[in-house]
Amino acid sequence: MSASSKHRVVVGLSGGVDSAVTAHLLKKQGHEVVGIFMKNWEDDDDSEYCSSNIDFVDAAAVADVIGIEIEHVNFAAEYKDRVFAEFLREYQAGRTPNPDVLCNAEIKFKAFLDHAMRLGAEKIATGHYARVRQNSETQLFELLKGLDPSKDQSYFLHRLNQAQLSKAMFPVGELHKTEVRRIAEEIGLPNARKKDSTGICFIGERPFRDFLNRYIQHEPGLILDDRGRKLGRHVGLSFYTLGQRQGLGIGGVKEKGAQRGAGDHAPWFVARKDLEKNTLRVVQGHDHPWLLSHDLKAQDASWIAGHAPATGACAAKTRYRQADANCNVVKADGQAFSLHFPEAQWAVTPGQSAVLYDGDVCLGGGIITADH
Repeated sequence: MSASSKHRVVVGLSGGVDSAVTAHLLKKQGHEVVGIFMKNWEDDDDSEYCSSNIDFVDAAAVADVIGIEIEHVNFAAEYKDRVFAEFLREYQAGRTPNPDVLCNAEIKFKAFLDHAMRLGAEKIATGHYARVRQNSETQLFELLKGLDPSKDQSYFLHRLNQAQLSKAMFPVGELHKTEVRRIAEEIGLPNARKKDSTGICFIGERPFRDFLNRYIQHEPGLILDDRGRKLGRHVGLSFYTLGQRQGLGIGGVKEKGAQRGAGDHAPWFVARKDLEKNTLRVVQGHDHPWLLSHDLKAQDASWIAGHAPATGACAAKTRYRQADANCNVVKADGQAFSLHFPEAQWAVTPGQSAVLYDGDVCLGGGIITADH
């Protein structure tokens, strides 16, 4: 690597394995590496679920082994204003938001990027499984899927723009997770065996309903099936998501004279939320027509190239961990788009992100508003 391609890189160290290996790889490549630990939540630091203190100890131990400095930065105020407030607004409106998408756009690639630039950084790096490349013809920066298909996180990064991508580095995006863990073991990282964190960044592993209860008003109401029969009561529409199967608290519905085991024990799924009437509509069976959609509309669009893709054949994910589904972009502009899927999609959920792909290249996406 020539001197001109060596950078001062600020790495977001989370205390996890992916960001630790990111810092190690960059240092090994000859970059000047500085670690930053971002604290984004402080409402209940003393709770058993909030692991930020433990994570900082892990991040500091990693910095020590790699031989880099680490700074502790508090973005809790920005997080509450820009991510959490929006998260609650969406839930109150009966939608199911994805805070990780917002956190990347508003905190990791805005507040953190700004802070890193003030420290004289030329680039920032995170432990995301994604890749960036500059297209030699258009000179535009492209966001690509990570090489490990089971770990690809481009879905969560689809709101990044050209300015942000031009400064971003994702070294572990070129690796499989097994290789990342092997490197961590090899260099003796203290967190090499630390399990991956799951759950929403600020909720950690705690029961989700308990958490939301503290922030959201809940108005109980009726649970009705697709024929309008009353099956029970819900605890508040915000606490349910489309396609949800567990935690509904309802049994089967017996038809008069039905044979034993005649379909009355098929599982129930949340299919619709009627905010005006405060009713939850549920259906039996995974493939009930109410759970399947050929079309969706999305708004608040964000396009990585700076402009909407052309209409025509494309691929999209309507939720993370879903295989790309073939679709047609019916129309798209700077603000909104609509998609048609030849094969019906299951439990398309307002509030989640619909993200578009051309092969490995992530084009951008938006927030699903309707499944028709």
